[in-house]
Amino acid sequence: ADDSDQSDDLSVPETDECERTGGTALKKNSKLSNLYLALVFLIMYLPILVVVIFSFNNSRLTVSWEGFSLQWYETLFQDDTLMEALVNSLILGVLSCLLSAVIGTLGAVGLSQLHYKSKGLLEYVSLLPLMIPEIILGMVFLAFFSRLNLPFGMVTLLIGHTVFCIPYILMEVKARLVGMDKSLEEAAMDLGASPMRTFFDITLPLIMPAVFSGALLAFAMSMDDVVISVFINGPRLSTLPIRVYTQMKTGVTPEINALCTLMLIASIVILFVYSLVRKLSGRDVSEKKQEI
Repeated sequence: ADDSDQSDDLSVPETDECERTGGTALKKNSKLSNLYLALVFLIMYLPILVVVIFSFNNSRLTVSWEGFSLQWYETLFQDDTLMEALVNSLILGVLSCLLSAVIGTLGAVGLSQLHYKSKGLLEYVSLLPLMIPEIILGMVFLAFFSRLNLPFGMVTLLIGHTVFCIPYILMEVKARLVGMDKSLEEAAMDLGASPMRTFFDITLPLIMPAVFSGALLAFAMSMDDVVISVFINGPRLSTLPIRVYTQMKTGVTPEINALCTLMLIASIVILFVYSLVRKLSGRDVSEKKQEI
């Protein structure tokens, strides 16, 4: 009995020592992880911060700071060609997102209801525009539209951007449908709801956050596209990425920095609205579950 008491007494300090060493290791790991995270955020957002700061620079060059000024914002709003390119890109991005949201959502819902062996092949084919290099996709669009004798311009740009925007929304909605509780749809249909009403009252509100997030990603990709747009754009139409790309030959002025700053602010506002929509949709889902 004495030996067991002595062994118990000896084991307590060893446990305390292990807890101390473990706690010290955890503190070191947390410090290293925080340092690594700070370094990652610094690498990611430092170039953006430089662009924002130099949009208020008084100098034309972006290598030296010569004082605070708003002249480049004034120059931006006076540049008719650049503003026209921005409006064209916004119209193109919104229209392509709306079309791709409808097609991608219906495609994801349709694929989720298929039980054929070829379902995996159809999902793979639907994601091909993401896997094909943009230069090849642009050449394919160029040959296809030339074969159809379509005039190159907004129509061809809209078709091309819609094609490569659909997979982003389809992936988001398909992932949302996989994690969705199917009992909600079954309960609605048991209560007498038609398949159409079940989709609009139950399924669509549940997948709407995924549709919205996929549309945001598709809009960003549409606003960023240069390669495909160069192949299928007309001579009288210019989008913002093409306009900025052509300015690389003569030199990009801080006017572009001012434009990027305004677009960054708009993106932050959109993300804030998206977070509010997700919170409201989460409340609606919980209320629907309680009602059912």
